[in-house]
Amino acid sequence: MNKKMLDILACPIDKHFPLEIFETKTKNDIVLEGAIYCTDCSRFYPIIDEIPIMLPDELRDKNQDLDFLRRNKSNLPEKISKRGSPWHL
Repeated sequence: MNKKMLDILACPIDKHFPLEIFETKTKNDIVLEGAIYCTDCSRFYPIIDEIPIMLPDELRDKNQDLDFLRRNKSNLPEKISKRGSPWHL
């Protein structure tokens, strides 16, 4: 994901803007892996293989999200890994 995309993204649940980004793996200006976080509803959206997965809760893959959190728990803040919505570790 190009970091410039953050300028146009809003939370799909509450439409909050701007969102926070936490990068765990980058190359130049491209986020290869990380998380986008909404400060209003405390939801996180993983960035996997450069793609931000910004789906409503009912369409998300819980196992994929939990695997993402386990892999990145040391690189993400606790507000995502321990308290983030829709699920956390």
